[in-house]
Amino acid sequence: MGYVIVIVIVILLLVVIAVGMYNGLVRLNVRADEAWSDITVQLKRRADLIPNLVETVQGYAKHEKSVFEDVTKARAATLSAQSQGPEATAKAENQFQQTMKSLFAVAENYPQLRASENFQELQSELVDTEDKIQASRRFYNGVARDFNTKRKVFPTKVFANMLGFNKDREFFEVDEAEEVQIQEPVKVKF
Repeated sequence: MGYVIVIVIVILLLVVIAVGMYNGLVRLNVRADEAWSDITVQLKRRADLIPNLVETVQGYAKHEKSVFEDVTKARAATLSAQSQGPEATAKAENQFQQTMKSLFAVAENYPQLRASENFQELQSELVDTEDKIQASRRFYNGVARDFNTKRKVFPTKVFANMLGFNKDREFFEVDEAEEVQIQEPVKVKF
């Protein structure tokens, strides 16, 4: 009779441990989904600002049509890449950053535009949104790191595949050129 009690206690203990591991993995997975959602919300906010910014700049620089077309294409690519995961979104983001540099380079050539209150407000909102995107990326990558770590440590590693957590979360990484740019603040004069 004593052996049966010990076996039941061991089985119950294993069940409690498995439930705890499962709940921990589910919790981190949901947090990663939430963090990814935060990124997409900020990317959408920025994408919504871009047409207003382009329209404002277009009023001053009508002959710079190719720059505006490139920005519009990059904006569309960023929005469509969000459903394809972090890697595709990061690639689209890098392309978008390059086209935005072109747009701001055009803006530098027009002093009246730089003095425009509307342009300054849009540019300020864009900077604020970029900061929020960076913060969202850091949060997402932190949660993805925590999830991937929990999935790989013992004893969770033993049960993770059985519990349906057999894939790491992708990190949202920026190109090396973009990382250097982030570390050294860009100086844009308007």
